[in-house]
Amino acid sequence: MAKQTGSGDRRVRGSRTGRPIMVLLDLLGRRWALRILWELREKPLTSRALRTACDEASPTVLQARLTELREAGFVELGDGGGYGLTALGRELGEMLMPLHRFAERWRSKSAG
Repeated sequence: MAKQTGSGDRRVRGSRTGRPIMVLLDLLGRRWALRILWELREKPLTSRALRTACDEASPTVLQARLTELREAGFVELGDGGGYGLTALGRELGEMLMPLHRFAERWRSKSAG
């Protein structure tokens, strides 16, 4: 995750402002970040199950994204060792569902 600056803003790749929307989009745009959130939307998964769900993503990259998503407050490690969404992560998932529905409509229109 991006480091804190003295002013409390977070640094973002390609942005000097550190505005919250830019920080969020930077995090979500990182490889596998959205896929991890998507795969955890229904239930917690162990590292191995999550890796399988993510098409055998590199364990190193997967762990790096999980660390970033945990630091951001979207993912937590449960008592049973599985990863799950926090309340904030579930809220983000709800916010992404209209985009998911749009993507489904867009795909069906562009396929014709």
